[in-house]
Amino acid sequence: MSNLVPTKKNGALSHSNSGATLLGFPSWIDELFNKNFGSEFVPNFNTGMTLPSVNIKENTDSYLVQMAIPGLKKSDFDINLDNEVLTISVETQSENLKEDEVYTRKEFEYAAFKRSFTLPETADTEKINAKYTDGLLNIVIPKREEAKRKPRKQIKVS
Repeated sequence: MSNLVPTKKNGALSHSNSGATLLGFPSWIDELFNKNFGSEFVPNFNTGMTLPSVNIKENTDSYLVQMAIPGLKKSDFDINLDNEVLTISVETQSENLKEDEVYTRKEFEYAAFKRSFTLPETADTEKINAKYTDGLLNIVIPKREEAKRKPRKQIKVS
């Protein structure tokens, strides 16, 4: 029986199995460049975005979907509703060009993710609202009026 143990390698998670290492693609590139050129000349390539965690809260009037995703702009988000499925996706890329006397260096950055959620029948899909502030995406999904929990009522026995 083999035991896979997660370990950190150049900022990426790799798994070791009896001394052999199974590297993720970004770490594989780092290893290739570090062996051939030395790590002091090569920046860490692990700049991609991981799948963000999601908090979903339910209260009496609505559902709240929260994602902590710092460093983005409001225009980076693509939020859609199709057949009661809410999809949140982001795709960003940038290119930095730095010229020095001896060489030109290009650095590309690309990050993307997509999360989908099936909404409950109690959701009022016409009134969904999203707000991105200080790295936190909040999506409020109101409940339909008939689905909202009514306050407790005391019934007297006659």
